[in-house]
Amino acid sequence: MEEIIAYCGITCTECPAHIATQNGDADELKRVAERWSKQFQTEMKPDDVICDDCLIGHTRCCSYCAECEIRACAISEELVSCAHCDDYGCAKLMGFLKHVPQAKAKLEEIRASL
Repeated sequence: MEEIIAYCGITCTECPAHIATQNGDADELKRVAERWSKQFQTEMKPDDVICDDCLIGHTRCCSYCAECEIRACAISEELVSCAHCDDYGCAKLMGFLKHVPQAKAKLEEIRASL
């Protein structure tokens, strides 16, 4: 399977919501929703975690991703990912990345290859 990287650096193809969606696994989507509800202290239903990925042209993405400011910015700037942004390291992105170090590492890897 080809690796899919979100604008923010998250590897979609390693995300449990993406995997469950691609496998059509309703039970796993329910488990992901329950886990994320506890983790993020919000109420999520299985439909909220259905996700093909958040990249432009895909209509099914997690409810959080559909409202994500980082995603909206990258789309408006027509970026492949935040790694390609002239303003890389903006406060919005760095605030998110301090909670997701593997996404930061992925963006840094992409930037190094540009």
